[in-house]
Amino acid sequence: MSANLQDRDRDRYDPTCCTSVVPLPLTDREGQEGKPAMLLDRTERMILGSRLTVALAALCLVAIAGGMRLFLPGERGISELVAGAGAALVAIPVFIEAWQSLRHPSLHGITDRLVALALIAAWATGDLMTAAFLPIVMTLGHVLEERSMLGSHEAVRALTQLTAADSRRLLSDGRVEMVPNSQLHVGDLIELRAGERVPADGTVERGTSSLDMASLTGESVPVEVGEGGHALAGAMNIDGLLQVRLTRVGAESTLGRIIALMRDAEFAKPPVTRLLDKYAGQYMTLVLLVAGGVWLMTGNTPAMLAVLVASCPCALVLAAPSTAVAAIAVAARHGILIKGSAFLEHLADVSSVIFDKTGTLTTGQLRVAGVHPVADVDADLVRRIGGSLGAGSNHPLSRAAAAAVPADERLPLQDTRELGGFGVTGELDGAQVALGRTDLFTRLGIVTPEPPAHNGPIAGVSRDGQFLGWLLFYDQLRSSAAEAVRDLKGLGIEHIVLLTGDRAAVAQQVADEIHIDEVCAEMLPEQKMDRVMQEIKAGRRPMVVGDGINDSLALRAGAVGVAMGTQGADVALASADLALMSNDLRRLGTCIRLSRQCRRTIYVNVAIGLGFTFGLTVLAAAGVLGVEAPIIAALLHNLATFIGLGNAGRLLLFDETQVGAGAPQDVVPQAGPAAPSPAAHVAASVAGVAAHAQALTRSVTA
Repeated sequence: MSANLQDRDRDRYDPTCCTSVVPLPLTDREGQEGKPAMLLDRTERMILGSRLTVALAALCLVAIAGGMRLFLPGERGISELVAGAGAALVAIPVFIEAWQSLRHPSLHGITDRLVALALIAAWATGDLMTAAFLPIVMTLGHVLEERSMLGSHEAVRALTQLTAADSRRLLSDGRVEMVPNSQLHVGDLIELRAGERVPADGTVERGTSSLDMASLTGESVPVEVGEGGHALAGAMNIDGLLQVRLTRVGAESTLGRIIALMRDAEFAKPPVTRLLDKYAGQYMTLVLLVAGGVWLMTGNTPAMLAVLVASCPCALVLAAPSTAVAAIAVAARHGILIKGSAFLEHLADVSSVIFDKTGTLTTGQLRVAGVHPVADVDADLVRRIGGSLGAGSNHPLSRAAAAAVPADERLPLQDTRELGGFGVTGELDGAQVALGRTDLFTRLGIVTPEPPAHNGPIAGVSRDGQFLGWLLFYDQLRSSAAEAVRDLKGLGIEHIVLLTGDRAAVAQQVADEIHIDEVCAEMLPEQKMDRVMQEIKAGRRPMVVGDGINDSLALRAGAVGVAMGTQGADVALASADLALMSNDLRRLGTCIRLSRQCRRTIYVNVAIGLGFTFGLTVLAAAGVLGVEAPIIAALLHNLATFIGLGNAGRLLLFDETQVGAGAPQDVVPQAGPAAPSPAAHVAASVAGVAAHAQALTRSVTA
């Protein structure tokens, strides 16, 4: 197991990165509070602007020098002087970039060093026109690449604008004050009118309305909310008047964590890029040997310069990142948050799927269907003790038990503790009380009678070492579960397993209904993880789907972990590699199809990069490109780069947002307030990357 987890950790972000969430509103380089953020800070704008200005000024000088050669051939000395001035002008930024690449080596830095070497060689041989024009072409290409990266900042800024407004805060004395969203705090009560966006995560205390969650989950169907329902930052209030008690604000809100995820993910390197980085030094040596060999054998300086330029690996460097960026953008549009581009490639290899039951295949919005006390025990006492204990836990069974007991009827408990996978314990008037599965009472040394016949989850209640009775629950299967299983089987994934801590009879009933063949019931968290490891030892690549604390170990052990984002516990979301912002299980098939298409696109881009680089190098070494070989090589080099970007941009056409749009939604009564749902804690790492993809499209089509 340790080896597998270590492999997984290499594809994860540093934990410090995940917790260093960029706050909302933006400050410092992103702009002053309440003001739109700039795409680039002042220094970056000056650097980019100066590079472009210098390149254009040098281009003008080169054009003048070329015109003089064409129309005033007798003034060659002056034309050489003008060309030399242009070459000197562009040499400064070229050498600065080359020096920076030496200080911070990377595969992309090889291009800067090769261009600098070509520039020096052109100067040494007296070819001033080439010395000027070659860096101009490469600089303009780099500026266009930089422009493609601005989409990341622009998309993040667009997200921050979803909550960049004022809100109506209701004060305790009945007054209403307008305050910037940046000044809202946890516990504030705000008023939302129709057409306004939710500024922070909260729980509805009064009113009913429909919320448009498309900007967060990709769902086109509005979500109905009422008292006790959840309102997530960035959602649009469509038609009702709501009063919302804020539970998470700023960087801790759903939207804030999504933004942090987007910013962090763009720094992740796909496996292909890491492989190329590993051999960057050897590649540089090989290029220099080839260029030197060409010059020694042929004495053809333009051919030698063309080899240096043609060997610049820009198309190869951008092959994987540009594709991963586009894919993560598409995933975000479908309400799928991915911690890093590496997991996109892992998804393509998935050969089995392991589902949790409660909260994953079922809605997790349980209701107490009945109370079954033992002899001479008051059923109301069983209900009140169970509900009081349940109020101290975030497990779906506990929440359902708590919802069955009004707050004013709950008992005063002390030292409430949740035992992952077992249940909840506490103290009532000095006596120990417990709510949980049969294994909990075995652990506590309490004898339990046979549970009643019930086709649903059950939990026992005890007090002071005496078993009091059973709480019987009813859960509802998700409307998308059966279709999701069929979709996965249609993708060639035949081995699907149901893991649950629930009773075997209940688990089997669910499995039969959605056609899952293998069922493992009454399992503890450690047993779930062991079952996942058995899948790996059998040579399979399991995708684990869950939502609770008891799923966190299994999520981490699987090849890919998927958390149900809008209801999952923080620890499950943090352990997973992906999070579904909606509860539509059909998005699992979307993930795999997108991943497979992403991999195919990466392979094509790598082939384009390798093909162009190798082909150009061979043509340059053979002297086929002629006297202007360096310039031709530079133009074709940039052409290869933009062909790769264009191919990556094709991924943006992938769209399954309308799949099942008209399907029935999971409808569950809201029996009372539930724990706030931190959907994007998994956003401890995805998707500024999403932004890049929009940028790719702009750069290719602009």
